[in-house]
Amino acid sequence: MNTRKAFSEARSELTDIVNHVAFCHDRYILTRNGKELAAIVSIEDLKTLEEMEDKVDVEAAKRADQDIKKHGTIKWKDAKRDLGL
Repeated sequence: MNTRKAFSEARSELTDIVNHVAFCHDRYILTRNGKELAAIVSIEDLKTLEEMEDKVDVEAAKRADQDIKKHGTIKWKDAKRDLGL
């Protein structure tokens, strides 16, 4: 369950929020002036997010490697020249 809570209000309820997150697997979205600012999630959720990020990074690296094998590379001085550096 996602619960939206103003950051100023969450500060005084941090112990309860952390307990809900840890034991009930709730998620809290902290807001400031109605704008979403941050989230408090369980360690399990964080680990899942990190695993997903790792998979995305590995897939991107594989695509980059395939692109290099297909198209080759360019010299650093040529890249700087092309970028106007």
